[in-house]
Amino acid sequence: MSEQKRLLLSGDEAIGLAALHAGVKLGAGYPGTPSTEILEYFAELGGKAQWSPNEKVALEVAIGAAFGGARALATMKHVGLNVAADPLFTVAYTGVTAALIIISADDPGLASSQNEQDNRRYAEAAGIPMVEPASSQEAYDFFLAAVELSERWHVPVLYRITTRVCHSKTVVLPREPLANVPPANYIRDVRTRVMIPAYARPAHHQLRNKLKEIAAWNEAGVLNQEVPGSAKLGIITNGVSFMHAREAAPDASILKLGLTYPLPMEKIAQFVHRVDRCVVVEEGDPWLADAIRAHGLKVESKPEMYRFGELNVNRVRRILNRDTSPEPAPKPGKPPQLCEGCSHRVVFEVLRDLDCIVSGDIGCYTLGVLPPFNAMDTCVCMGASLGVGLGLRHTLPPDQARRVVSVIGDSTFVHSGITGLVEMVYNPPATGHLLIILDNGTTAMTGHQEHAGTGRNLLHDPAGKVCFEDLARSLGVKRVHVVDPRPGSDEVAQLIKECLASGEIAVIVARRPCILVAKQIREYEKCGTALTLTEA
Repeated sequence: MSEQKRLLLSGDEAIGLAALHAGVKLGAGYPGTPSTEILEYFAELGGKAQWSPNEKVALEVAIGAAFGGARALATMKHVGLNVAADPLFTVAYTGVTAALIIISADDPGLASSQNEQDNRRYAEAAGIPMVEPASSQEAYDFFLAAVELSERWHVPVLYRITTRVCHSKTVVLPREPLANVPPANYIRDVRTRVMIPAYARPAHHQLRNKLKEIAAWNEAGVLNQEVPGSAKLGIITNGVSFMHAREAAPDASILKLGLTYPLPMEKIAQFVHRVDRCVVVEEGDPWLADAIRAHGLKVESKPEMYRFGELNVNRVRRILNRDTSPEPAPKPGKPPQLCEGCSHRVVFEVLRDLDCIVSGDIGCYTLGVLPPFNAMDTCVCMGASLGVGLGLRHTLPPDQARRVVSVIGDSTFVHSGITGLVEMVYNPPATGHLLIILDNGTTAMTGHQEHAGTGRNLLHDPAGKVCFEDLARSLGVKRVHVVDPRPGSDEVAQLIKECLASGEIAVIVARRPCILVAKQIREYEKCGTALTLTEA
């Protein structure tokens, strides 16, 4: 490989490049740290990529492409896979014609997430093979291997990465793009693709047989790596934990697993029996240790205290030394806050001053919970502001119920707030309800990506646009208002007071561009006009 082809890439960028070289015809996803840059880089390189309203839709679009014989990619962060779980479990039964790679970017340590779930459990629960790279080079190589695996057994592949792999930059030596990528071509196969019970029962048996074959293949698989070392200490590990383990215990024997489901249990057993002491080093849940122990093999798992947060070299040393003494407290950082001049500040100041009970949502506006606003009472998951707010309205005493307000951002509303709005219309509380959509014209929290409410696609070109106020009116909401939340104006306060006093269901769209991208938005709009739904 020539020196000129050495590239310094993040794991996300390496996956985007690999997708292009693998002949992926369509990438769909929803932006979410740490996965966002995959589709952005893929599109920058010339691949066809698009932001979907949410992860469920993105995966379904990718499934359709793979059914049609086109290699496809679906990207999301770990909580996004919860949204996409319904099609995930069924596509394991249907299988695919061309490769389908499903990215789950997990966030150990909650750098920008509401929970710390370990999505390795999804592979086992759904019954689909899973690969886990440890570096940008592996992110590239493993993606190409995942494509081959997916098409050999006609199964989707769960491609699990974590924050450190996604965002760390290491050298990548890319290959030449794959030649002779099969063209898309639909072949009818009703028994395989339509999961009525009569077809799903045999499909389940076929899936389990495929997993047995993949497990046997994994025993000699190229995605696993054994590093020879002292027989006194053996370490079984996966993902970025491998890097920490090598530095923390350079003399140890190490078995790094790249294809982590289904596991190569014979290879693991041989490794365990060759060393005096075997420790499983893994971030998150003790998923790997528990799976190995379930086969009767004697391995040590990390103490419970290391289940939380990311691992690093020092924490791995502590695990190997069985050190459960209190860890040093992290140095306090600067608390996050809404940008100076952010239009969300105006809304949260009003909600605070009116002593509202605020059912909040996921986005940069979640920072309304912090001082000086202290104006958010709940935040569960994407789109939950409406359902939670309605539940409070239905059950609280009238004097409290009338103070409940649901607050959601524009991208989050498109993602999973629309069905909540339907619920508000269909089952209106006796005291009414108020939904405030904070529309700043972008998906701000994850890096200012577009969505179906901006009128621009992933590349910022004109696209169909969902008009929130028109949607609300079409569903039967009579009180619909659009307001510019300008600092110094009392218009927002007056509207909120009127809507709360009305006892009716109401929607306020507080619309002002995010101050960080207002200039770019104006430039995008000069280049073309977005299509409304009726025009599209």
